[in-house]
Amino acid sequence: MTAKPLVLIVDDDAELSAMVAALFEREGWAVQGVLSGADGERALAELRPDAVLLDVMLPDANGYELCRRWRGVHPALGIVMFTARGEPMDRVLGLEIGADDYLAKPFEPRELVARVRALLRRQAPGRGDAALLRFEGLAIDLLRREVTAGAQAVSLTGVEFKLLAALARAPGRPLTREALSEAVQPGSYKPQDRTVDVQVARLRRKLREASPGKDWVDTVRGEGYVFIPR
Repeated sequence: MTAKPLVLIVDDDAELSAMVAALFEREGWAVQGVLSGADGERALAELRPDAVLLDVMLPDANGYELCRRWRGVHPALGIVMFTARGEPMDRVLGLEIGADDYLAKPFEPRELVARVRALLRRQAPGRGDAALLRFEGLAIDLLRREVTAGAQAVSLTGVEFKLLAALARAPGRPLTREALSEAVQPGSYKPQDRTVDVQVARLRRKLREASPGKDWVDTVRGEGYVFIPR
């Protein structure tokens, strides 16, 4: 029998957490809810959930800081942030520090379930994609979210890693800015083209610093960007 996915809900709104837990349980998922960041830390260490639904504004912690720390300690953990703050820059910040997805309150329950289901599906073992992408001088571990250039680890934000993974899965094939936006956050939120350009520029700079003399990502005028194994 396959074990149920376990989703941890970290939100101080007990009524909302109970509603979300009921939604998830109807999907056949195991659910654990906690009301504070400290309890979330303990539950994360003890239960090792598959995904976390993390509120930004907690009574004892900053959700962004928790996301940043948890992503560093648990690279394969699925993290969905949700908050009453739905401004585009809030979403960009959440994704930059390592969240897989970001949903503003109030949200459509079916959309939340669909996003978490998609996240769990992407994490499932044997999901089609190879767990490790290897090129001469560059390795990308999709499960651990680790990138190494030669023997040097490359420190990337969550957004930068997702951009690199999307590009490296299709070497030699140009991807549009729209496709890269979808890779960063599936759904209705679409950052401006300039935002994608800035994020790709940061990624290219970090890869260039780790691999002197190599440019892994090229610009395709009028289309977008392409990963070129050198």
